Amino acid sequence: MSDLILLVEDNEKNMKLARDLLQYHGFTTVEATNAEDGIVLAKERSPKLVLMDIQLPGMDGVAALEHLRGDPNTSRIPIVAMTASVMKEDRERFDKAGFDGFITKPIDVRAFPQQVRDAIAKGRA
Repeated sequence: MSDLILLVEDNEKNMKLARDLLQYHGFTTVEATNAEDGIVLAKERSPKLVLMDIQLPGMDGVAALEHLRGDPNTSRIPIVAMTASVMKEDRERFDKAGFDGFITKPIDVRAFPQQVRDAIAKGRA
């Protein structure tokens, strides 16, 4: 049985690339294009990992993270920020918010599958 990954990403090209790479490498994916749908899917499907875009329409990825951490059903799921924001202050903000790591966009197609495996293996710190 393959690991289920929840992708929360509003950019169609980014979503397709991440989904295609994950599926090619044996993962099962479920997708949401906004934080609200992502929260519902996380509760319904209990993925092994959530890959969360930060810049989303409506609720942003940091607010979605807070919702998931506050719910006993989703609080143990590792959540990795996927973002183009890689300034030192951004990294500190994501760490402080409680993300379990982050992957920079555009994603590195060679490194991405292993980054996902590492995040699952590490789990919730």
